[in-house]
Formats: sequence, structure tokens, C-alpha cells
Amino acid sequence: MTLSACGGGGDDSGSGDGVVIGFMGDLTGENSGIVIPPKNGAQLAIDEYNATNPKVKITLKTYDSQGKGEQAVPLAKNAITKDDIVGLIGPAFSGESQQVAPVLEEGKIPSVSPSATNTALGKNGWKYWHRIVGNDEVQGAGVGEFITRALEAKKVFVIHDNSEYGKPLGEKVEATVKSKGATTQVDAIDPEGSDFAATVNKVKAFAPDAIFYGGYYAEGGKLLKQLREGGVTARFLSGDGSLDKGLAEGAGEQNANGSVIACPCLIDPEGKTSPASKTFADKYRAKFNAPPAIYSAEGYDAATAFIEAIKAGNTTAEDINAFLSKVDVPGVSKQVKFLPTGEPAASDVYVYEVKGTTLPLIGKAAEADV
Repeated sequence: MTLSACGGGGDDSGSGDGVVIGFMGDLTGENSGIVIPPKNGAQLAIDEYNATNPKVKITLKTYDSQGKGEQAVPLAKNAITKDDIVGLIGPAFSGESQQVAPVLEEGKIPSVSPSATNTALGKNGWKYWHRIVGNDEVQGAGVGEFITRALEAKKVFVIHDNSEYGKPLGEKVEATVKSKGATTQVDAIDPEGSDFAATVNKVKAFAPDAIFYGGYYAEGGKLLKQLREGGVTARFLSGDGSLDKGLAEGAGEQNANGSVIACPCLIDPEGKTSPASKTFADKYRAKFNAPPAIYSAEGYDAATAFIEAIKAGNTTAEDINAFLSKVDVPGVSKQVKFLPTGEPAASDVYVYEVKGTTLPLIGKAAEADV
């Protein structure tokens, strides 16, 4: 087990003039492209706060779980017992969140995930768990309605990776398009595999108008490449796990062009949705020499929830958790406010279109057209 850390360590924790907030997720694995942006967003918010010379400064300490529960659980235990964190941003993925949340509950440590979307996470009755992003029920319904409304698809093939993230997302998309009159077929792939010929053959035989993939971009890119090489031309769609340039890199830009990726997250560097998005994007680009990407705004907003708690004079984990039940402030991606279940009070689904290795925002799934 390796404890990866940055941001100055935990020396300030418990000293009365500083607290430690953790960030946990896949920071170096093959899907790290969707975890580093929220980590950067959180770091930006905390650096801005610390620059105001507050009485209590915040240290952000990172924990590289590789997105794996077996690594995330001992990291969480160390974060609580050795690093004295008073809150955790993350875990980033749903599977590791399912395993880590009981550890945080026992330690009475509040968490805010910027990106874990599995719907079941919000039904466990956890008292210290929160997320800043809409769940897969919200996302699946949004992209399903987009498929039938904007694309007017009558035949939809749903593929998922059998994960705690991909399978229920695919199932919600299927249920939604069926409710709108579409005919469907479903298949699953092994994300550890490399040959998806059996699935490609099933898709070709079904001849769909649209394909939805529930899974992450690393496998999604390989799948899309094989679909195109197999002669499948139907519109390819996926969810937030594929909202990364890695999809086009894996599939090949020509194969990926025109794909539509849905997300309950907001990436809006042009400020189409609000001036706050443009301001955030400019600050993010200046600090990291890169544009904001998936969940960077949600990472910023998750950190904002903790910052507001600490600004209000709360420095213990339990006091911070109590404050999170009533926080209600503007964020970049949405109003930072939680329901009693820990779910965000506000949630929209957005769609993005692959153009080369870029993923420009089209708009809200309920309104956008391609």
C-alpha cells in the first residue's frame, strides 16, 4: 500500500490554525483523466481561500486509490487515524465510494464526491456522505430522452461494462428510450478484455440508430474503434465516464467524431451558461495551463462546501458535517446545497460532442440538438 500525498502534508491538522481535507481517487491509473481535473478544481478553491489569510488554513492531501476499493479502504483508514482529516473530497468512482463510505461513517468523517454517480450510493442512509453531481438515474434519463428526442432514434443498442457505474447507467438509458417507444437490445463487455468482436457482431445484426455505452473512456475508445472497423456507423453515445479526450485517442479521431457524451457535470469555458463558468475557466487555465475538464467545476464546488463550513467557524469533522446539511451558496456548476440523503439539490444533464480530441458543450440534454 502506498500513501501518495501532496499539498504540504498534514502538519497543520489539529494545531488550531489549520485543518486537513483529503482528496481520493484514481490519480495515476488509466482513467486518471477524469479524476485529476476535480482534484485541480478543489486545489484552486482551497488556494484561493488560503490566500485570503484566514484564521484557519486548509491543507489538501491527496490519496491515490487507483479507483480500486481494495486500495481505497486502507487509504481512508490512514487518512482518518494518521492524517486526522476533517473531510474528504471523493472518492471519485462509485465502486470505491461504496467500500469507503462505511469507513468514513464509522470515523464520522464527512465526504463530498465530485464524481461518483451510482444511484444506490444515495440510498444507504449514510449521515456523512454527500455528492455534488447528479446520479445515474438523473443522467440516464437525461441522455435517454436526448436519444429519442434530438436523435429521433427508433432502435437503440445499449452496451455496458458490468460495473457498479456502467451497468445501472445503461439500464436507465434502456428503460428511458423504451418508455419513449424505441426498440432496444443490450450486451455487456469485459473491460479487462481487448476483443469485442462478439458485441460488434450483435450490434451489426441489430442495425441500431444509436448506441449507448455505459463505462469508462479507456474501454469505450477501444470498443468504438472496433465498432467502426466492423462497419457500424450508428451514432455513438456514452456517459460521464467517457467525457475525456482519451475516448478519441483510443478510438481514433475520425472514428470518434460526432459521438455525443452526456454528463451531469458542467464544462463551460466559454461561459455559455453563466459568467461564473467563464471566470472559473480563466482562473483554472491560468493556474494549471490547461482548460477545465470533466468534474473540475464540481471539484471546486465540493471544496467550496468545506470552505464555507470552515469559514463559519467549524473545524471538527462533526461540526463540518452538521454545517453541510444547511450549506446553501452559489457554486460554479450549480447551487451548493444538499438534500438530507446527501444528493445535490440541483442537477442538470449536459451533452458534449466529440470534435477531434475536444469535447465542446452542446447544451442541456433536455434542450440541445445536433
